[in-house]
Amino acid sequence: MGDTDSVYKHLASDDFNKARTRATLSAIQHFLHSNRDQLLSLGVVKDIIKPKNESYQGMQVVPIKNIIGSEGRYRDFNKYFLPRSEYLRSRWERVDQAHLQDIPLPPIQLYEIGGAYFVRDGNHRVSVAKSQKVESIDAEVTSLSSEIAITPDMTVDMLREALIAYEKNAFYEHTQFGKLTGNYDLDFSVTGSYDVIYNHIAVHKYYLNQTRQDEIPFSEALISWYHNIYEPIESIIYDKWIQLDFPGAKTGDLYIWIVKHWDFLKKKYGIHYSIACAVQDFTVRYGHRRGRLFRFLVTVCNKFLKKQSKNTTNHS
Repeated sequence: MGDTDSVYKHLASDDFNKARTRATLSAIQHFLHSNRDQLLSLGVVKDIIKPKNESYQGMQVVPIKNIIGSEGRYRDFNKYFLPRSEYLRSRWERVDQAHLQDIPLPPIQLYEIGGAYFVRDGNHRVSVAKSQKVESIDAEVTSLSSEIAITPDMTVDMLREALIAYEKNAFYEHTQFGKLTGNYDLDFSVTGSYDVIYNHIAVHKYYLNQTRQDEIPFSEALISWYHNIYEPIESIIYDKWIQLDFPGAKTGDLYIWIVKHWDFLKKKYGIHYSIACAVQDFTVRYGHRRGRLFRFLVTVCNKFLKKQSKNTTNHS
């Protein structure tokens, strides 16, 4: 019996060494894009999706390939559930030894969200199962609500983009924004932004109603908000090359940030504080210096060209 245990211990140790080697190679392969090698954190996913409810689903047989993240051990394993640290060896090998000896282990506990699964308890068992190419595993499942599907290849950024796309589609469909404004490119890099825009329109509608006897339709308020609030700010953003100061930001992001800052300045200096001054103040406070340098060089260049043109005209 002792010799048999020794054999299985040796095999389990060898399996862990192979798994660690594969984890190291994967880290090297994804050196320039380390996020593609990271196991998804359930906490981060929940922060993005914000599930509204959960329900207990009971015992299920779950495909191993659909387990793509963890609730608490996402730093210990990579995207493929390969162990990232030597300190995982002892427990990992015990689980692997049980697998090699066909010793039954308790079911793992999983959260299901968007069709994907996240480990609540049993990370080592999932890691061993994946390394041993097991296709499915017994699990006790709790389901969290999600409006989008999550696929095994998704990174956090891809998940965020998918949710923003879902929110955009819902906003455009509910408000008919594209048909009413002709603008199908109201984009954001932050989830929840379309709800912010909806609230801006609702507030604009409230103020319009103060001067009307009848209740104006939401569509009319939307058009008014777009032409009288959004477009003027958008024009300043484009004319002043504001996006250069905020790499990666969408025009919609800048609009929301600027309006929030404008409200702050109006409370501080009075309601007559102009939007143009608010944009300038916001850019100076929070913008990237390279954008301001670029605009300075453009201004100097334009002045030089105008001077050259004037001199040429005078000589003619």
